Amino acid sequence: MKESVQTGRRSLKDLASTINIVGPIERSSRMDRPIRGLAKAVRRRIGPGRLRDLLHGVPTGKPLHPPLATFVVGAWAATSVIDLTGTGSRAARTVLTAGLGAALPTVAAGVTDWSVIHREQQRVGFVHAVTNLTAFGLYAASLALRVGGRERASRMLGYAGLGAASLGGFLGGHLAYRQAVGANHADSVTHLVPLGWYDLCSLNDLPDGRPVARRLGYIDLFVLRVDGEVTVLADHCSHLAGPLHQGRLVAEGGAACVVCPWHGSTFRLSDGAVVHGPGTAPQPSFETRIRRDGVIQVRPAQN
Repeated sequence: MKESVQTGRRSLKDLASTINIVGPIERSSRMDRPIRGLAKAVRRRIGPGRLRDLLHGVPTGKPLHPPLATFVVGAWAATSVIDLTGTGSRAARTVLTAGLGAALPTVAAGVTDWSVIHREQQRVGFVHAVTNLTAFGLYAASLALRVGGRERASRMLGYAGLGAASLGGFLGGHLAYRQAVGANHADSVTHLVPLGWYDLCSLNDLPDGRPVARRLGYIDLFVLRVDGEVTVLADHCSHLAGPLHQGRLVAEGGAACVVCPWHGSTFRLSDGAVVHGPGTAPQPSFETRIRRDGVIQVRPAQN
């Protein structure tokens, strides 16, 4: 019995090692040179502005790539279901064409996000992109064969495309859930800081016109004093937790903003709203007041 249990444990470990294909990808530096060049080219081609903000998903406050990718993979999977059930070649062509058409903006949004993430994330994202481009090529060839009336061969290519898309989806899930690409990395102040006013520091301890970091319980804060006014935001950037207090102060549309030093996300100081991506989630902000003895008090803003 004991030997059977040990054998079962070894089998599970072997299976886990086989399934864990992502760890070696994260650690491998072999792809770093083309990754650096491609990411730089994407950032240069899609510079700061409305198009890049749109591709990141700033207008909706949510990353654009995941819902587009869900539609594309869903359309491709539906094509295989139609093929398996034999419910109509015309329906299969229609759904497949919709998936191929939606793949173009999906790639644009995904590549834009990919160009401004950490290197370990970019390595996985690079392989994710290659597998999905392979799926796109297989499905495009499948569509061409369908138009030419070669249904059997087109279905085989479609099934192969579904396999490639499934692997791409697995890697995309790793990016989203394990590496937290697209997640909100700003501290969640709603449960870390209960409602009420809290003493932060003395006004005289803050330099004038230069942001600094201060700590409130478990949270690092971005604190800026300008004359007698004090602005406080959560310090960890919502994109990938960059230190906002090390960022640049700029004016955008007449409003004072801070630019994250890591990837350039821009937030309005008055309320933490996203002005430019890649960040899509607003930066938690705090209300401030100054006691008569000069101590600054803060509480989470009720936005």
